[in-house]
Amino acid sequence: MPDSSKLLLGRLGLSGRYNPLPRVLFYDDFDEGANGWCELVGNHAGDLRNIRPAMADLRPPQISNCTFFDIGTHGSLEGNYALKLATRARANSQAVLIKRLTSQARGLVQFETWFTFKAEQRPLQSAEDWDGNQDPSETDFGDFSFSNDICEGADGRRYMLTVRYVNADEQGRLVRSWFYKTSLHTTTKMARAGSGAEVSDIHVQNPEDWKPLPNGAQELCFNETATKINWHYLRWRFDTREQRYVDLQVNDRRWDLSDIPVPFYEQRYTGLANLLNFLVDVRTRRPVRNFLFFDSIVVSVDW
Repeated sequence: MPDSSKLLLGRLGLSGRYNPLPRVLFYDDFDEGANGWCELVGNHAGDLRNIRPAMADLRPPQISNCTFFDIGTHGSLEGNYALKLATRARANSQAVLIKRLTSQARGLVQFETWFTFKAEQRPLQSAEDWDGNQDPSETDFGDFSFSNDICEGADGRRYMLTVRYVNADEQGRLVRSWFYKTSLHTTTKMARAGSGAEVSDIHVQNPEDWKPLPNGAQELCFNETATKINWHYLRWRFDTREQRYVDLQVNDRRWDLSDIPVPFYEQRYTGLANLLNFLVDVRTRRPVRNFLFFDSIVVSVDW
């Protein structure tokens, strides 16, 4: 860690939890509020009825002290409040938050966070099949993703990188693996031109456009009860100069992503010069609310 970043994080009390690149672009402590993370909403021309259905209900951010019905307030990893995403209790409901920036240069970008995830606990109809260890609500949690939206240069070339952790599928079967996407979602520009499919997954053209990360199986710590949360460390890096993935670390596991293909839009987009957006999302596959929590987020660069 460079001396300047050490000094900054030392002042913030974070030097033991994060390992940033030379320049910290932003540090979001959610004890201080939402810090610019807001609900993703589709394009419209001043009339909200123009928003495409897939982009119309992606849920606003919440600031949560992680309170549960049995123990009361859990709190965040360090502090009282976390950023919370919550889906509706509807199969395939997604909650998507975005933070919008512009870039000053091209190069390595690093996203670090401490996060945790939960499904809303449902009372058991019968405890006969419960072994006292695995919480049945674990199979009610679908997936979560980390992504970006980048548009560079005078020609408006636009691309997006996404890594997704799939915990369970729509049948409640545990998957517990990381995936990357092979297509890009339909934009409003594409839809109004009559091209592109409209699907419930905001990331892709087709729900099947995901491939497993090589050796991407990883069991995360859901815990034995839906009201007990354990924080996980994640570091994701990509390179905007070379327009590629770099690597991913989640707790003790690391993956080299440099060979993962990057999808680009064929269309050119104006009004998005130097676009550098960060997105986080959670999706339920069943009629059960899913939650994703962030203690804090640090994004740093080598510019």
